[in-house]
Amino acid sequence: MKKLIRKGKVKEVYEVSKDRLEFLFTDNISVFDKVVPNEIPRKGETLCKTSSYWFEKLEGLGYKTHFIDRIDDKQMEVRRVEVIGDYDKLDEETTDYLIPLEFIARYFVAGSLYDKIERGEVDHETYGFSEKPEYGDMLPEPCFEVTTKLEEYDKRLTMEEALSISGLTEVEFFKIKEMVFAIDEMIKENVEKNDLLHVDGKKEFAMDENREPMVIDTFGTADEDRWWVKEEYQKGDIVQKSKEFVRQYYRKIGYHEELMEARRNGREEPPLPPLPPDVVEETTELYVDIMSKLTDGRFR
Repeated sequence: MKKLIRKGKVKEVYEVSKDRLEFLFTDNISVFDKVVPNEIPRKGETLCKTSSYWFEKLEGLGYKTHFIDRIDDKQMEVRRVEVIGDYDKLDEETTDYLIPLEFIARYFVAGSLYDKIERGEVDHETYGFSEKPEYGDMLPEPCFEVTTKLEEYDKRLTMEEALSISGLTEVEFFKIKEMVFAIDEMIKENVEKNDLLHVDGKKEFAMDENREPMVIDTFGTADEDRWWVKEEYQKGDIVQKSKEFVRQYYRKIGYHEELMEARRNGREEPPLPPLPPDVVEETTELYVDIMSKLTDGRFR
């Protein structure tokens, strides 16, 4: 009998056996580390199908992943690894464990990177710009970032900090970095023919029983990655085709700034208001459309 062992913001994790788990993708959507008080019809289906599509692609290219099989529209079976919250227990000998980091690759000025540049928290010259960039500008060189995975809020880490909490060696860290960019190159080749630009995205990894990195969780979806319409971008317009569409709604109504100000000042955070029915409908249409484009029409 399956046992619920973890309930995340958008995904439920069930124990099937000592070495297998099932992921159930709900129709919840989260932004700014909060769950929106509306469900988005078919959203869970799009995440499950899209991520299983990419896992099969990676397996075909010889990459190791935790993916076993897609059970139905909203569930997949994966290999289990140990989640070790005590970083002191992780070292260069630990095997079969979740690496407690998120690995992010950015190719354009967008999202939190844009916010930090706008607020002056980071110097635009750090990213290769001689002048302050505009939202949507392509980065002169791809940006690689690492954040925490198991904390309440994601925190950006230096490489030294990442190594200190993950048990990774420097060689292993750079191997994963190379894997991230190689996978993204495969994604780029697959999606640009369907009029999409891969703006940025995150990936998660574990070490297998032989201490070889394998791709885990989900990636390449409308939740983990940011996508723009390529043709519109070339015309000078940015059309969001990811969860960023919902984030932008909350920015437009002023909620995001109110939330960030509360967090900066240690005040109680304002509750996240529900999405209007028309925005819910548009979000469903967006997720289904992006699923079709990302999977080259395999799922509609």
